[in-house]
This record gives sequence, structure tokens and C-alpha cells, in this order.
Amino acid sequence: MARGMLPSSAMARSQPLAPTGSPRVARGGRTAAAQTAAPLVPPRPTIPKLRQAAAGCRACHLWKRGTQTVFGEGSSRSRVMFVGEQPGNREDVEGRPFVGPAGRLFDASLERAGIDRAQVYVTNVVKHFKWEPRGKRRIHQKPNAVEIAACRPWLEAEIAVVLPSVLVCLGATAAQALLGRSFRVSRERGRFVPSALAPRVIATVHPSSLLRAPDEATRRAETARFVADLRKVAGAIRG
Repeated sequence: MARGMLPSSAMARSQPLAPTGSPRVARGGRTAAAQTAAPLVPPRPTIPKLRQAAAGCRACHLWKRGTQTVFGEGSSRSRVMFVGEQPGNREDVEGRPFVGPAGRLFDASLERAGIDRAQVYVTNVVKHFKWEPRGKRRIHQKPNAVEIAACRPWLEAEIAVVLPSVLVCLGATAAQALLGRSFRVSRERGRFVPSALAPRVIATVHPSSLLRAPDEATRRAETARFVADLRKVAGAIRG
């Protein structure tokens, strides 16, 4: 299947995060609590149990368009957790996170930084691919606050099970979902920030942003900056 083409199915810490509820306006102007995945999270969760439960998640409308739930991947004993925005087209097709073009760049950058991909846990704030059609291609759309809030209990549970020593936010959506809407990656990038989520928390760009660089020289320079951020993560893991 060509990159970005519509698949046939699409066609036819224990410390909790901030409250998962997100207000919405009901008919008549009344405020009602938005639906979240919280009731689906199993008691005494493990990563396999969470993945199985999330496979049938319908807490928001994105399940109607995504091919499948794309849950996090990695050992529950991983010392570092990377959190991105959402799965992309390739991830949606394969059902695994960070396996598309940005994922391949991520893998290469991890290797350059001295981090073994097999030893990390990777996941996303939102577990379904949000897209809009453009011809026969599926184009990424940024998830909104309601969709992020609906999916948040899955991420909370992943963090509670893995208990990472280092938590890495990849991109603005992940950083603001975890660290607050006022957080700016452009201002705090590559710096460890205080958070109850993990002993060390840091934010950097999402590797997909490197693929959007206007020219090869810029891409090389920005990739080098990204690798430098990852080397700080590597140092924290060893420390």
C-alpha cells in the first residue's frame, strides 16, 4: 500500500495526571462532562490488559475513522517513556506506534544518542489516527481538547504501570497535554522540568517536524538538535 493511501477498512508513578474530564456544552446551553475512557481501564492494569481493553475504545468519535487502536509499545520496566501526539497513517495501518517515516527518523536519532529503542516505551496522547481525506490520501489532523481528554485515562494508566524514570514529551500536543496548556516547547525544549509525572521530565520536538524542514541543510541541523536533546535523556537514564 502506498504511503498515505486509504486502507479498505477506512474507506467503507502512580501519581495521577490532572482531571480527565473536559467540559462540553449540551443542548440548551447546559454543561455536561465529556465522555472519557476511564470506565474501560481495567483494575490492576498491566500493559497487555490495557492494550486489550483499549482495542475496543469508543470514548470519542475517532474510532470511526481509524483502522484500529494504536496502543503504546515497550516493556513495562522501561526506564524512559516517549509520548507523541497520535499515530500516523503507517501506524494506523500496522497497529504499532512510531513505525512510519517519523518513526524511522526517531529510531535513527535514538541510535545516534546511544538509546536502545528496545529498552524504551513509546506511546501517544491519542490512540486513534485523526485524518481528513485528500484524494486517496489521508492527511493528519491535530486532535482537539475533547479527543485528548477522552483518551487521557489510557496514558495515565500507561504512566502508572511503567513508572518511567524519564518521561519525554515529543511535540507541543504531548507537552501541553501532560504539562499544561501554557507550556511552550520552544521556550523549555531540552530542559528538565519539575513534574509529579516522573523523576525527570523533558520536552523536545516531534520527529515529524524534522521531516517538514524546508531544505536538507535545515533538516540536518534540526536533527542534530533533536539528537542533542536525546543525549540528555540518555545521560539521565545512566545517571
